[in-house]
Amino acid sequence: MDKTNANNLKRGWTTGACATAAVKAAFAALLKGEFPDPVSIRLPKGQTPAFALALEGKGDGWARAGIIKDAGDDPDVTHGCLVVATVWRTKKPGIEFVAGEGVGQVTLPGLPVEVGEPAINPVPRQMIKQVVEEFAVSGGARIEISIPDGEQLAKKTFNPRLGIVGGLSILGTTGIVNPFSCSAWIASIHSAIDVARMAGLTHLVGSTGSTSEEAAQQLFGLDDLAMIDMGDFAGGLLKYLRRNPVERVTIAGGMAKMTKLAQGALDLHSGRSQVDFDWLSGLVADKQLRQRIIKANTVLEVVSMDCVDIAGQVGELALATARKVLRDAPVKLDILVLDRNGRVMAHAR
Repeated sequence: MDKTNANNLKRGWTTGACATAAVKAAFAALLKGEFPDPVSIRLPKGQTPAFALALEGKGDGWARAGIIKDAGDDPDVTHGCLVVATVWRTKKPGIEFVAGEGVGQVTLPGLPVEVGEPAINPVPRQMIKQVVEEFAVSGGARIEISIPDGEQLAKKTFNPRLGIVGGLSILGTTGIVNPFSCSAWIASIHSAIDVARMAGLTHLVGSTGSTSEEAAQQLFGLDDLAMIDMGDFAGGLLKYLRRNPVERVTIAGGMAKMTKLAQGALDLHSGRSQVDFDWLSGLVADKQLRQRIIKANTVLEVVSMDCVDIAGQVGELALATARKVLRDAPVKLDILVLDRNGRVMAHAR
């Protein structure tokens, strides 16, 4: 497995790359009688990884191959899952994609795949098409992709909220998973915005977690489709909204994450940005109180200090950071700063 240059972590392979390799192995067995093991494919940027087969099978007019997905050192929910391709030749030209067990089906507009189609994204579809074309078969092909247990795994992803029912999506733009790049999460944020816009929603909420999401949804009475689980990726949300605006956006989060946004951070993860207590102390005038804030261990400790109405200032500065990212996009923006119980501490707008 390749290594990343930055931190020496193992790269992995996307579900799209695994599905493509499984299709190639199955088609080879269907046409030539033998499964290549390992099977090599060419990725969009020219890499040629080889995949060991975990499953083989064939019968009258069909063949099947399966590959265990290796996501490398990325904490990917699909790491270790079995990606299976079953293929048939057809007289009708072209490729028919079928969602097998554990692969979702698109039910809402706004995604890069048409409603009613299996949730196999455009790049994996193109990779699979190229593999089929390598065999130069006459007619076409019927290709079913399945992921046993995919329906359960999908509950841990954005898919249910995006209107993808029945399982996982077959994803990937490069075929490679870079550890902790979080590209899949950010892509899901973009897809959630696309689906909400296609549904005609005009007010979206980007929340940092379930507590802030529930509080904001209750406060504004919004549809589930309006709730965007942005997690730590405020920048990913705002930059996409800059290019794909909606009428109103609320960013909702706890005091600590909103403080980091107020400081100018767009990635709010604890490992990639920290609260600067010296900076936070600069929001108050009293010298003794400033010293107490500098020596504080947590933002919660700061909030609990007597007569410190600091949440409102954090909200206003977080609003300024977010507004700067949006630039001149026609979006009405507001910030909700919440405590751990979901109580609104400040609402900047």
